[in-house]
This record gives sequence, structure tokens and C-alpha cells, in this order.
Amino acid sequence: MIQASKLVQSMDFAELKKAIDAHGRYLTGKSGGRRAVLNHVDLSHCALQGVDLTEAEMTGVLLNGAILSGARLDRVVMFGADLRDADMRGVSLVKADLRGACLRGANLAGADLTECDLREGLIALLDADTGFRILRHDKKAGELSYALLTGANLERAQVSGQVPCSADFRDADLSGASLSGARLCNAVLDGADLTNAQLFHTDFAGASMKRTVMVGTNLADALLDPGHMDEVLKAPPTVFYIDDVPLSEVLASHKRWCDTDGADGEAAKLEDVDFRSLASLAGRQLTAISAPRGIFFGMKMKGAQLQGSDLTGADFRGADLEGADLRGARLADAQFVRANLRGAKLGPLMIGEGRVLRTDLTRASLRGADLTGADLRHARLLESDRTGAKLEGAKLAQAEMGR
Repeated sequence: MIQASKLVQSMDFAELKKAIDAHGRYLTGKSGGRRAVLNHVDLSHCALQGVDLTEAEMTGVLLNGAILSGARLDRVVMFGADLRDADMRGVSLVKADLRGACLRGANLAGADLTECDLREGLIALLDADTGFRILRHDKKAGELSYALLTGANLERAQVSGQVPCSADFRDADLSGASLSGARLCNAVLDGADLTNAQLFHTDFAGASMKRTVMVGTNLADALLDPGHMDEVLKAPPTVFYIDDVPLSEVLASHKRWCDTDGADGEAAKLEDVDFRSLASLAGRQLTAISAPRGIFFGMKMKGAQLQGSDLTGADFRGADLEGADLRGARLADAQFVRANLRGAKLGPLMIGEGRVLRTDLTRASLRGADLTGADLRHARLLESDRTGAKLEGAKLAQAEMGR
């Protein structure tokens, strides 16, 4: 519990701008710099997009309805802050103190909350008439009761107690997070990464957890709904066999088939195969492989040769595909959430004079993927989810982008 000496106060825009400018000088070590102290200040509905308030003091600040998209708030103290309905898309809150903060209806899609503290907390304000009173953020009629955290990075974050019901954590990175004792009833965690997360006694009643990653996850005494846990990804097998033949040998045969134009070896046809048992696929010759719905989650695949391959519905979440050759590949419905595709080749594949195969990324999920400098010329991206994807320097000429 924190004791504050005064009630919530107002601040006009000129004062706020002056405080932000002084804080900028504080961060850069320039003369006249001063750390921003905005404790218990009413900044409701303020436009603060892109602002840098790293390490600022903002205990009990009112920011409901504020625009904070793209702001830098690393190591900020927002104990007991009111962030209801705030636009916080892409905000950086690394190691921020958000204990007791109210996030009902806040949009934190693509935000970075690495090692953020979201545990419960209470603030006591000194009232001249009533003495100390607990600060509470009243719920307004018709207000949304969930926070939007789709694609957010909550790696090693600390969450406990009353998490807003129906919170949306789709495709969020919760690896190593501490959620012990948290109430996540009716939350949506589809595609979330819960690798090595602590979920002791966590309440997931009614929560949707399709395609979640649960490798090394502590689920002791957690309340789960098995009916909403389709396609959960757990630890890979030590060795994966195809008709009693180790996967490594099948891929070696496929490489001979590629190197000899089909004279030796055999083309690999591998449906629903988990490739994670292999140490790495970086630089491997996998041209024209057929591996629909294959699991490549988090794998090292830098420079892999995958031209003309059938990888429909494959799971490449978090995989390193930098510089990989995926020209002409069938990647419809594939998952590339947070994948590294920097400089990847996703353009057309020449298969003869005047004939090409286009890369098909129809309905693919590229949420948060890094496509910096990637070649996507003529690629089909219809109905694909590119939310938060980095496309700086990407070649997109003649690509079918759809919406």
C-alpha cells in the first residue's frame, strides 16, 4: 500500500509538455533535465503517442481513454494507474511497475511488457475529510470488461490475482511469465506461448487455449478446460520416426533426391511431422519438400532451401528463417507469429521459360513477424494477418495484399 499526500490533480497541456520536455533532457543528461513526476495527475484522454517517459513516476495517474500508442514507458512506475480504454498499441513497458493498474478495455496489441509487474496492489490517498481511503477506479456503465493484449510480449511478466475476465492474449508471448494464482477465466489465449510459465493454481475456467505452447510449463493445481485446448503444443519427441525410419535419415534421402535431380534418394512426403527433434535446419536442402501442417516452432532455419515446398498450415512461430528461400512455397494458413523472416525470399519461383510459381501466404498469420528486407514480389497475401509485422525495406511489387 502506498500513501499519497494529496488527491488526484489536474494539469493543463502546457504544464504537461514542459514536464515531458524536462524529462527528455533528464534522460539524455542535458542541463535543466528533471525526472517527470506525474503522480495522481489527471491525464485522461490526452494524446501522448510516441512520448518517451522512461523511468517516470506516474503512481495513480489517470490515463483512461488516452492515446499512448508507440510510447516508451520502460521502467515507469504506474502503480494503481487508471488505463481504462487507453490506446497502448505497440507501447514499450519493459520492467514497468503496473501493480494494481486498471487495464479494462485497454488495447495493448503488440506491446512489449517484458518483465512487467502486473500483480495486485492498493493505493491509499489522504483525504482531508475522511482520512486515508483506498483509491478505486469505478467501472462505467457499458465499459468493456477486457484488455486487448494480442501479440503482446509478456515474457517473464508477473501477473496474479484478478485479471480482467475475457482478456485477449491471442498470440502473446508469456514465456517464463509468473501467472500463479491468477484468475484468467474466460480469457482468450489461442496461440499464446506459455513456455516455462508458472501456472500454479491459475484459474483458466472457460478460457480458450487452442494452439498454446506449453513446453516446460508448471500446471500444478491449475484449473483448465480440456474442451478448449485443441492443438496444444508440448515438448517435442527426442526422435521422430517416419515408418520406423528416423526423420534425419528421411531428410538425408530427400537431399540426395534434390542433388541428383531425382536419380537417387526419395522426395520426402511428411504430413503432420514435428521437426523440433532435429537440432537445426539452418542451411538445409529441403527444396520441394511436402510437409503440410509440419511443426517448426522456434527452430533455427536460417538460409534453409524450401523453394516450391508444400508447407500448408505449418507452424513456424518464433522460427529463425532469416534469408531462407521460400520462393513458390505453399504457405496458406501457415503460422509465422514473431518469426524472423529478415531478407527471406518469398517471391516467384521460375519453373520454366515464362512459367513461375507464386508464393502463397493466403490466410497466413504474420503477426509480429520481422519481414525487413524480405522479397514478397507477386506473393499472395490475401486474408493474411500482418498486424505488427515489420515490413521496412520489403519488396512488395505486385503482391496481392488484400485488406
